[in-house]
Amino acid sequence: MPKTMMAVRVHAFGGPEALVYEEIPCPEPGPGEVLVRVHAACLNPPDWYARSGFMDFPEEIRPTLSLPLTPGSDISGVVAAVGPGVTEFAEGDAVFGLVRFPGFNDGGRGYAEYTTAPVDHLARKPATIDHVHAAGVPMAGLTAYQFLFDLFDDVRLEPGDTVLVNGAAGGVGHFFVQLAKNRGAHVIGVASGRHEEFLLGLGVDEFIDYTTTSVEEKVRDVDYLFDTVGGPHGHRFLPVLKRGGVISAVFLGEYRPERAAELGITFVTGQVRSNGAQMAELARLIDAGRVRVGVDSVFPLADARKAHERAERGHIRGKIILSVAEGS
Repeated sequence: MPKTMMAVRVHAFGGPEALVYEEIPCPEPGPGEVLVRVHAACLNPPDWYARSGFMDFPEEIRPTLSLPLTPGSDISGVVAAVGPGVTEFAEGDAVFGLVRFPGFNDGGRGYAEYTTAPVDHLARKPATIDHVHAAGVPMAGLTAYQFLFDLFDDVRLEPGDTVLVNGAAGGVGHFFVQLAKNRGAHVIGVASGRHEEFLLGLGVDEFIDYTTTSVEEKVRDVDYLFDTVGGPHGHRFLPVLKRGGVISAVFLGEYRPERAAELGITFVTGQVRSNGAQMAELARLIDAGRVRVGVDSVFPLADARKAHERAERGHIRGKIILSVAEGS
């Protein structure tokens, strides 16, 4: 194995210019870990939050980060070496996963040619897609999967339920759409008009262009709102939910909880976590043709700064990917 590798690190918090492409020592896998030759990595909001030192977060919930740090929790690649006691994977296996999340100081370190990963955070890569698309699955796919089916007892999505996804074309949103459709829900997707064809192709039953249509004036009797946008105006969705409805917000938002309680609306939220078994289920759905991965754009690892600049412009369709190995 090589003694050194190229990686992208942050030495001082700041904007995209804080990302430095440099040569660093290659890691070695510990017990229960594998070394992965990264073929592709994915950008996620925690990457740019960490890059900036979480300065936009209230101080009381701001993580303490150690520098230098290597961002990146979503990877797809090939096992290059196995650590002591590993029997789940062998050298040459193609794998993907959300690595060491939540966690930042000991996070996934995916913006690199090689990284280590606990075996229970990985699954075999779907055979029907390349590494670039596979890297777009982990955090976004697991967030949707766990919000819908796993983490929260309050959410019991049943066939025929009406689901509204705000920010439906984004990374998490487009997985919410597809997983809810797979469960037999009636799905309403909210995004800008340029995403209409994309979302109809993913199976939304109704599309609403928020730039021309007021959702709260058009929609009623929604069972579940999955809001991937949040922000100060989240409360505008309260009229669309039926009594007993549920709001699951991926990002912080102002939903006027006292008014929501008067309307019988409850809130369910939480933190996505690494889970290799659920990654395997997502891989199964992808290989069965029941879930597709949207890719907004692809940048070489050396251009991670440009990838973060693209993320800051917003209006992302699917995921932004870093291509680490040629032919991925």
